[in-house]
Amino acid sequence: MKKVSRVHITPHMHWDREWYFTSEESRILLVNNMEEILTRLEQDAEYKYYVLDGQTAVLEDYLAAKPQNALRIKAQVQAGKLIVGPWYTQTDTRIVAAESIVRNLLYGMRDCRAFGEPMKIGYLPDSFGMSGQLPHIYNGFGITRAMFWRGCSERHGTDKTEFIWQSRDGSEVIAQVLPLGYAIGKYLPEDEAGLRKRLESYFAVLEKASLTGEILLPNGHDQMPLQQNIFTVMEKMRHIWPQREFLMSRFEDVFELIEQQREKLPRLTGEFIDGKYMRVHRTIGSTRMDIKLAHARMENRIVNLLEPLCTIAWRLGFEYPHGLLEMMWKTILKNHAHDSIGCCCSDKVHREILARFQQAEDMAENLLRFTQRKIADGQPGDGDKLVLFNLMPYPREEVINTTLILRASQFRLRDVDGREVAYFIRGKREIDPGLIDRQIVHYGNYDPFMAFDIQLIQTLPAMGYSTLFIEPDVPGMLAAPLASPRTALMENSFWEISLNDDGTLHLRDKANGQVYDRVLTLEESSDDGDEYDYSPARKEWLLTSLQSTHTHEVIHEAWQSRAVIRVALAVPLNLDERAARLTSGSLGAEFHVTLSHNSRRIDIEVQLDNQADDHRVRVLIPTPFVTDHVLADTQFGTVSRPVNDSAMADWQAQGWKEAPVPVWNMLSYTVLQQAEHGLALFSEGLREFEIVGEGEKTFALTLLRGVGMLGKSDLLLRPGRPSGIGLPVPDSQLRGRLQSRFSLWSFSGDPLDAGVAQQARRWLTPVQCYNKIPWNAMKLNPSPQVTPAHYSLLTLPPYGCQLSALKKAEDRDRLIIRLFNPSATTRCGTRLAFSDPVSLRETGMDEHPRERGEEEWQRLSPGQSVTLEVAFPE
Repeated sequence: MKKVSRVHITPHMHWDREWYFTSEESRILLVNNMEEILTRLEQDAEYKYYVLDGQTAVLEDYLAAKPQNALRIKAQVQAGKLIVGPWYTQTDTRIVAAESIVRNLLYGMRDCRAFGEPMKIGYLPDSFGMSGQLPHIYNGFGITRAMFWRGCSERHGTDKTEFIWQSRDGSEVIAQVLPLGYAIGKYLPEDEAGLRKRLESYFAVLEKASLTGEILLPNGHDQMPLQQNIFTVMEKMRHIWPQREFLMSRFEDVFELIEQQREKLPRLTGEFIDGKYMRVHRTIGSTRMDIKLAHARMENRIVNLLEPLCTIAWRLGFEYPHGLLEMMWKTILKNHAHDSIGCCCSDKVHREILARFQQAEDMAENLLRFTQRKIADGQPGDGDKLVLFNLMPYPREEVINTTLILRASQFRLRDVDGREVAYFIRGKREIDPGLIDRQIVHYGNYDPFMAFDIQLIQTLPAMGYSTLFIEPDVPGMLAAPLASPRTALMENSFWEISLNDDGTLHLRDKANGQVYDRVLTLEESSDDGDEYDYSPARKEWLLTSLQSTHTHEVIHEAWQSRAVIRVALAVPLNLDERAARLTSGSLGAEFHVTLSHNSRRIDIEVQLDNQADDHRVRVLIPTPFVTDHVLADTQFGTVSRPVNDSAMADWQAQGWKEAPVPVWNMLSYTVLQQAEHGLALFSEGLREFEIVGEGEKTFALTLLRGVGMLGKSDLLLRPGRPSGIGLPVPDSQLRGRLQSRFSLWSFSGDPLDAGVAQQARRWLTPVQCYNKIPWNAMKLNPSPQVTPAHYSLLTLPPYGCQLSALKKAEDRDRLIIRLFNPSATTRCGTRLAFSDPVSLRETGMDEHPRERGEEEWQRLSPGQSVTLEVAFPE
């Protein structure tokens, strides 16, 4: 009999470390399940394979409780029976940034090799959609296969489950989609009637969708123990369906068979975020915005600040803190699994997630300060100093706000060439000496210290630092505050900013005459959704700040002006009040708008005070641009998306599982542009936006989304069953205060040539300041390293190719630098220059050398990255 298909049964478990249950609850179950798995693999030669969900954090959790079983695990991995990796945790791909995904694979594959070879499949069976840049990242680790479930529809170019998936730069993997998910083979019944009922309809779907006839039937589910009677069930299947072949296989076996029919496979490009056949939760990027903001801060602190600073210190002779950095990375990577960073968890789990970010942030801040101190302490001379670190790869002139502490009532600043430096005193206060160093008061010295909050402007070297010398008790060159503009609220050489009567801003770009009016309008609307999805109430009532009360004040300093705008809205307390048009709740917003000297950027901090439930709050930034597409950054590149998703017109008639709302994610910036003129919106953690407006388009940036249930059924935009479970999560209403920030930057021409990506990273990479004084509570012995007062490691132009990572190699004395082309259309050169002679060679993202000629990576295609190993002369 000719076989209709070959059905591959792969035992596995999907292991959510946490969800509505905590990680410790799952660990207890894991200890039990792992004993069953190991025993079965050890004792049953026929039970050939078990997939440990593609993440080594499962092993880490288990071995923390059962370290004595490490050799048992190693034996089964090396025998090819227990299949581990390649991830540390199964990452989200839409909310987390590129380097987070890279380090997830880097640590995961390295941890695997302590036991044996990792599974070299990009295995993400439950993540909520796929970034279009994943093939590029996978190829950076030698991975040429990918398996996932969510996000596909025929709109991408095929209705088949096997295809070649390409990133923009041409990187490609063989993709196998799980059209019915990773759990269709869970708890397979042993009786014929039960098997027929379960699988007849599945086989029809799977075989219709398959080009190759190689059908996957994953035998596992969330936290599911292995199915002890699987061979009895398989014999029953062979009896019921003799036209099909049933065998226990590894996922790798299936890919090898698919690859034999490679010529059949269509080629697809781009991201997979369609919720037609399975839910992708497009609006999950705004759930628990407090956690999302903490997540982005940590990514930026490690990648933009800490690793480059530690690299500079290493080049100056100090030890590179690999172990501490790995601790930080693994702490936050535990939060990057789809449920954890999506924040569709119980309140208790969210408290644990937030605590991890807080712990990592504390580690990062202390290591930043310590590394700065080591560099400052290494400089000759004992006087007070202010060391200014620029961790961008090009020189920058920056307005800097910092604090100096000294025992003096006045002081002078001089630069490395002896020139006096002007500064502006923003404020000063007295500090108890015991807060500086308790040993001072221990010996009876109670003379106070003074803290001076100062502002200055400096041009700093690329990827390096410069030192200012502090002379106490000498009058300094004090700068005067800016004069108030005659007609505007604030003004510099690029912008004229006025305040409208309704409390919004009127912005005029002085270079090209473009006007942006009613900027910073607050929009408040209902949210009848859950932690997975925004969904409006069936009786909507939308409110804006245009009818609210507001106050404002303006502070002019030497090189900056700041406006503080306070808005108060009366809003419905909950959905019942909204339906009744009542407003006993409140929403307060305080915008801090900063315009710096000679800057094209307008920086905004917003402090919300939310005293209402079940609503969404967005800030609106209107533009004069008429366009049907919006550009946003993604991992190692950009993606252009439509302003409106055409499937919204008839999504219910077409049977979509959730409405394809045109609410998109960015990582750090999004751009609207018409002809030569454009406006970029930079964000740290506010990664969800929509473009609204019939003609001229408006950024609608989500600031907060409050909901009270983990999962709800029959949402307006997501009909049917609940996602997750119906668990109350009152903390997700986000009552209280929430602070976030974003920025606006206007430009002309192509975003690549204008340096939009670089400017976004510059905003996310503030100048770091270290004030060296003779006292410190944490004592150090002098180190032998001598550091210069002025230093630059490397330079890269402020446009074109973008820096992604700068770090020391994991296992050798080499520097690793990763660059990428953020353009959607244009190639760009990797024009690196080092302060010392160096030799360069390409590596993968795994930091293993690649055998490619230099000419192949000197000009990068759109969306392409290159990882370089830098060797310095001895």
